[in-house]
Amino acid sequence: MRTLPRLAALLLGCSLLAAPSPSVGGGADDGTRLSTERRVPQTSDGVRGEIGRPIPGYLRGVARSTAPAAEWRVAPGIRYHRWDQVDARGPIRAHLLTVNLRTRGVSLGYGSPGFVARTDEVSDIVARGGGIAGVNGDFFDIGDTGAPLGIGRSPGGGLLHAPRAGWNSAFFLDSRGRPDIGPLEPVLRVAHRPGMRITNYNSPVVPPGGIGAYTPRWGLTSGYSVTDGRRRGVRYVRVVRKRVVETGRRLSSGKRVRGIILVGRGAGARKLMELRKGDGVRLQRGIVGSPRLAITGNKILVSDGVIDVVDDREMHPRTAIGYDRDTGDVLLLVVDGRQSFSRGYTMVELAELMIELGADEALNLDGGGSSTMVAPKPGEGVRVLNSPSDGAQRKVANGLTVRYRRPR
Repeated sequence: MRTLPRLAALLLGCSLLAAPSPSVGGGADDGTRLSTERRVPQTSDGVRGEIGRPIPGYLRGVARSTAPAAEWRVAPGIRYHRWDQVDARGPIRAHLLTVNLRTRGVSLGYGSPGFVARTDEVSDIVARGGGIAGVNGDFFDIGDTGAPLGIGRSPGGGLLHAPRAGWNSAFFLDSRGRPDIGPLEPVLRVAHRPGMRITNYNSPVVPPGGIGAYTPRWGLTSGYSVTDGRRRGVRYVRVVRKRVVETGRRLSSGKRVRGIILVGRGAGARKLMELRKGDGVRLQRGIVGSPRLAITGNKILVSDGVIDVVDDREMHPRTAIGYDRDTGDVLLLVVDGRQSFSRGYTMVELAELMIELGADEALNLDGGGSSTMVAPKPGEGVRVLNSPSDGAQRKVANGLTVRYRRPR
């Protein structure tokens, strides 16, 4: 698939798709049914999106451009595109970064605010990571700890955070540096203690019956925020240099994490009671397959060229990532929303657009007020290129950074 010819066709007002995808469903709504699954918030802010009216099959995907497009080279192998279009549901504005990882000097990084339990603006996250462009990343605990919900791995820093199960649909670079999208499986265990099951690593919440592990990368301790406010049936163990140095029941807040702190709830707390001061504890953590970089989202949009989502009603600002196997391009897309000039997209519309742009695989990242794209304009420094729906950049938990180093 070739991204630029497809984009050029789109900007000339061609149909995004010739016909509705068979994976979307049919019937009277003609592909506009809501998912029958238990509703999962589509953005970290939890705002319910505007419900788009059903579109008949002969109008699905028919769009026309409404303003001149913008396009420029950010760096060798990195290009920015912006366009406006309108269809039967209304107008949208889209922003696309194409990143060719086959170009020498081009790379992707995991953008961090400095600690897992910290948030920052995307522009500052990109700058901290040495990037020239980037977008927001994972969904996060917006009302409390600020920590990402899913898996994060940095090429230089190893595994940063992960739940053992759930929220593991990820964009990643495999052990050879090749892009891929799919579920990842964390490795979280205490060596030689098979009954001591670690359920999450630097995650915002320890589930009932679970044991969470927190390292200095977490930041300051979050007290009972990580146990959903529960104080009964809670226990912690602190490990320094692979030895237990402290145990107790009261969780501290606002203190630096020194060593590794294990926090248990219910059955997990009872399991931690087996540990005494001086006992050896060695935590093993990683990801099956040893990817170099990983960041998660809530839904895989496109799998092997086929739409993998069903919600075609709830509209939001969106951020998505995909890749084109043929060209080697990674596609970073932001669609503005909750504004008069751009209504936002449904999940199905987002998947359709990613396919039209050339994505063989695509993942939905955090949206709503979090959706942000930064990159330099010609003759200017790095700046926000889209229109965040909050009116300004929202502080988010992480992002994907695009880097370029001139080859020597």
